[in-house]
Amino acid sequence: MYGPKPANLAQQQGVSLVGLIFVLGIITFIAMFAMKVFPTFLEYRSVKAGVLSAKRADGTVHEIQIAFDKHANINNIESIKGNELIITKDTGETQVAFAYTARIPLITNVTLLIDYSGTTDPSGKIPEKPAEPVR
Repeated sequence: MYGPKPANLAQQQGVSLVGLIFVLGIITFIAMFAMKVFPTFLEYRSVKAGVLSAKRADGTVHEIQIAFDKHANINNIESIKGNELIITKDTGETQVAFAYTARIPLITNVTLLIDYSGTTDPSGKIPEKPAEPVR
């Protein structure tokens, strides 16, 4: 009873309480980060779908903007409006592009900025937004 310990009990196995708390803290941080970033990604996907839908309207610039705004209203898109789309007809076919920055507050004064952009142009090139006329 008071003799030496058996060989299989000499080595401890498992996770210590400090190690468990550390791992749970890292998992919690990653989960909180993902919960803040994922909605902006879903909105980006919705913006891409709205741009494709607006391009199918194949009307004037104003009609394409209105079509996108209707899609944005239905899908609760707040990051970009129809008048911020870049609409070109250089090659005879209407191409619609967009670019915006999502600001995601993480902790107190730390903010994550993600630049989202997309286009219907097969080349994938996003043209610069033309300068607004001076009034």
